[in-house]
Amino acid sequence: MLDPASPPVRRPRADGPMTAPVTAAPPAAARPRAPFRTDIQALRAVAIGAVVLNHLWPTVFTGGYVGVDVFFVISGFLITGHLWGELERTGRVRLGAFYSRRIRRLLPAALLVLTVAAALVALFLPYTRWARNAGEIAASAGYVENWFLSAMSVNYSALNDSASVAQHYWSLSVEEQFYLIWPLLLAGAVLWGGRRLSGASPRRRRAFTALAVVGVLSFAASVVFTAVTPAQAYFITFTRAWEFAVGGLIALGATLVRVSKPWAQTLSLAGAVAVVASVFLYDHETAFPGVAAALPALGTAAIIIAGTVTRPLWHTRLSAAAPVQWLGGVSYSLYLWHWPLIVVAPFALSMELRTPVKIGILAVALLLAWATKNLVEDPGQRWRWWSGSVRRAVGGMVAGILVVLLCAGALLVGSQLRGADDVPTAALPTGSCVGPDALAPGADCPDAFAAPASVEMTAKNEYFYTPPECGGFLDILSYGDKQTTTRCDFGAGQPTADVWLVGDSHAQQWQGAVFDLARERGWRVTTSYYGGCPAADVAFRGFREPWGQPDIDQCVRWSREVAGEIATERPQIVFTSMAAREQIVDDGSGSPEIDQFAAGLERDWTRWADAGSQVVALADPPLNGVVRSPDCLLLAGDDPVSCARPRAEAQPADPLVVAAQAIDRPDVRLIDLTDRFCDASLCYAAVGGLPVYYDADHLNLQFVRLLAPVIASTLDAGPAQAAG
Repeated sequence: MLDPASPPVRRPRADGPMTAPVTAAPPAAARPRAPFRTDIQALRAVAIGAVVLNHLWPTVFTGGYVGVDVFFVISGFLITGHLWGELERTGRVRLGAFYSRRIRRLLPAALLVLTVAAALVALFLPYTRWARNAGEIAASAGYVENWFLSAMSVNYSALNDSASVAQHYWSLSVEEQFYLIWPLLLAGAVLWGGRRLSGASPRRRRAFTALAVVGVLSFAASVVFTAVTPAQAYFITFTRAWEFAVGGLIALGATLVRVSKPWAQTLSLAGAVAVVASVFLYDHETAFPGVAAALPALGTAAIIIAGTVTRPLWHTRLSAAAPVQWLGGVSYSLYLWHWPLIVVAPFALSMELRTPVKIGILAVALLLAWATKNLVEDPGQRWRWWSGSVRRAVGGMVAGILVVLLCAGALLVGSQLRGADDVPTAALPTGSCVGPDALAPGADCPDAFAAPASVEMTAKNEYFYTPPECGGFLDILSYGDKQTTTRCDFGAGQPTADVWLVGDSHAQQWQGAVFDLARERGWRVTTSYYGGCPAADVAFRGFREPWGQPDIDQCVRWSREVAGEIATERPQIVFTSMAAREQIVDDGSGSPEIDQFAAGLERDWTRWADAGSQVVALADPPLNGVVRSPDCLLLAGDDPVSCARPRAEAQPADPLVVAAQAIDRPDVRLIDLTDRFCDASLCYAAVGGLPVYYDADHLNLQFVRLLAPVIASTLDAGPAQAAG
């Protein structure tokens, strides 16, 4: 994570081009070197331990992600101290030397792991995941992975993408961007003071003020963005800069403040409690970074300040212990290796990660970290070819990045070649016991839950495939760059009926069946989807987790406007569905969410039915990623039944079913196809030799298309038979 190979407080040597001239301080030879800070090395050990344990046992170490924040504060302290020491000794910051040192210390190990990770992806992961991994490997090589993930965080469909082997490089990207900007900031602060600032104190005040301003602005941005766009706020650089600033302010002010030993004991104890508490008290629902990040960040700051006392503190014997210091020393390489191993191991071993396997992953990661530290990290800094030349260091960096980009490109090309024959319009498998037909009433199928011939989800399984009859987005129901609505004419300009399909992506997953019916019957179908957002008159608050207020407002606006558009257009049929069980609603009444949701659905459906439309509610299918690993079928081999889950667990109460059953009118129908996914006791991930799901959240297009005849028969049946 941070600059791991450098002694935590020793001064860097000064070489390279000058950036900001100031009056030079006394030469370095006249200054004694500060002792090695074992407490900071121990903080590294705590931080990497928290991150790795969170990734391996997320339900136990729920807030272990705060280890990243600990690293950020340490980096701010160390790098600011190094740079300020150089400014004091020489009156300048040599940018070329600074950047080349960062290159030599960080890039050899980082690029090595990316190259190996690309090879592991090619060897073990399904080719359908190569393209996404290739993109993230390339972004990580360029140290912009945090911005890549930030962009993906606002793409609702990307929420169900599987983790890539390079996803953890987001924090390394933030660090590298810090290394790029911080020397310029400090040098600029000194230059801003001009040559008149001949003493050390005025220069230090200028630098301190600059860092304080950056810290305050960044913290304010972190709080605001965490409230408004929490998914993006987690990754973007300027919501994290304040943590580096906290460390930097300590570095500038630590020599000016003397802390007594009793105060140091109190500070270090309070800091340790703050860091450890956040590891166990925070979880994925904590609004982060925002205000919550202050607890681990300030806890880390307190420990660093307390460490300025040269006498032993309460933790010294433990923090200085050889195993703790060793773990801190390999923390960077351990961070690099552990995540690709976690991602790849299930596929390499053909099993889900259970405790013995996780312990094995941890052991292998520690071994690789030790080897990388001793064979790559440390030698990389001493390699003569580039240690004495900024140009060669930069050239080596460019060459290494090109190698990684070539590997990423090979993955991308390979995925395209492997998937060239997979198209959404591929012919459906046939047979009386194929897919959902294996669970049809009266079906006599000897092995309704046999292993599918293929469990890799390719283009032919993409639930979001849109046929050419749909054209582009309509101008209606658009919100900035977010477009929601298309119109698909299957009636050659003379449709037999106008039909709407409306909701979130859980409505979109049914479009394969609706489009097949539309093609057969000559309908004109208008689709309007808003990811994660319910098409219901409810007090929406978020999907799975609370949303920022602007996103809530835009969702509610679409929901009310699409409801009005349908009432105005009065289509013959309105199909609707949504992930109502995972959408958060709260009208302040205190009544159960399911009742609030059902009441909101009833209001909209009654409005549409009163306008002359037949409303058809498609009950949500059984849950997938919530109750089983989305990769379960990939890992189960010839035993897909092992992926089955109890029906009561996989198919909890659905507000759509509750609402439809409460409305006693023939023009509001419910199609509940649960019995094509489940028997009386279990719900399955594979039925009739076909995977049921495309990803953690959505159905396989082929499975849905095979349900079109069931939906058609329900539409054609009388109201009494319309339950499916």
